[in-house]
Amino acid sequence: MSKRKSSHRVFSREFKVGIVRRMLAGENVSALARELKFTRKDLYVWRDRFLAGGPEALRGRGRPPKAEAASLVASGGQAQAPAPDTPAAELEEARKRIAELERKVGQQQVDLDFFRQALQRVRGARRPTGSTRSSKR
Repeated sequence: MSKRKSSHRVFSREFKVGIVRRMLAGENVSALARELKFTRKDLYVWRDRFLAGGPEALRGRGRPPKAEAASLVASGGQAQAPAPDTPAAELEEARKRIAELERKVGQQQVDLDFFRQALQRVRGARRPTGSTRSSKR
């Protein structure tokens, strides 16, 4: 029997952080992916995780420590929120604020559409059926 080779490669957190820093420095992602024999998608996933939670968001080799695994289970598989003073936390707050404002703008657009239609109906009901003004002169 021959053993199947796993195509899943595991890299250390330090390696991933180094790659992400190269991306953030402006290195061409396609060239970087070719050099490392990765897909661009993998590199973008690492970058997004890094931006959202810093280096801690990039898992290293092996099983996570028990405390980290327990917190992941308790939070339903989601990573813990970053500390309030980190750029990742500020970014998350900004994203939440943007989503809130987009919802508000959407609701205002619905309101505007409603009132436009209502105004058109009111104006349509007020229009005289005949030319009564010209006969009163």
